[in-house]
Amino acid sequence: MKNILVPIGTSPDSHETLQYAVDFAAHFSSEIYVMEVFNVSAKTGSLGNIEEKVTESSIERLKDIIAKVDAKGSSIKIATYNGDIVSGLKDINKELGIDLLILSPKSNDIKEELYLGNTSGKIIKQTNIPSLIVPKGSVFVPYKSILTAFKSGVLKRKRILDPLVAIKKKFNSHVNLLLVKTPGYTDDDLKINTALMDISSGVTLTQNSTTYLGVLEHFQAQHPDILCVFRRKRGFFKTLWEKNTISKSEFYAPIPVLVLSVKKD
Repeated sequence: MKNILVPIGTSPDSHETLQYAVDFAAHFSSEIYVMEVFNVSAKTGSLGNIEEKVTESSIERLKDIIAKVDAKGSSIKIATYNGDIVSGLKDINKELGIDLLILSPKSNDIKEELYLGNTSGKIIKQTNIPSLIVPKGSVFVPYKSILTAFKSGVLKRKRILDPLVAIKKKFNSHVNLLLVKTPGYTDDDLKINTALMDISSGVTLTQNSTTYLGVLEHFQAQHPDILCVFRRKRGFFKTLWEKNTISKSEFYAPIPVLVLSVKKD
């Protein structure tokens, strides 16, 4: 994992997510970028350097957040973007090649009953960059147990698994697979990609109305340190395709969630 990016929102706890990212990245010698997005359009006759002033203010805020973090000797680079968060992430990904996003589930301006707020939901829904969702207050510890849940074992591209493989190798993690047979499943869905099988310690098959309910059924028994799921059009976070937010009644994880994309770039 060469490049890790942390989108910084409005939460006063943003430095906690950044600290988690720094501690995680230290194991991979990754470059760390923090990014803040703003939206300023200077109309004709308005102050010509307004974007420059907002950019300067944004950079200063990011510097303040970085100052609260133990950088462990690494250099944290700053990126700002005037426009939409998704467009900004896609542009910086084109320029740098981002291997992983590390973000918190929501900003402080979102209702407490939500797991994913509007911004974090848009990032998970509309980008193809692997993402690690880190609950508020989390302190990084190496992952010993990874529960990887899915309703179809078909993966068309092996490199989808790169972040999961890198984490397993680095921390010698046990990867346990959970294949959830949901209504309408096909025999092809039960075929598990060989690359996924090769890194796993075992496979459990279960049947439930959704992948998430299947995870709930087995979560307590396995006590994983991290949950890994796949971003599909009608996959684990399927409600994201109707709206950006996700309530805690629809999904809640007290542990980090690694979201891998099977969508086309």
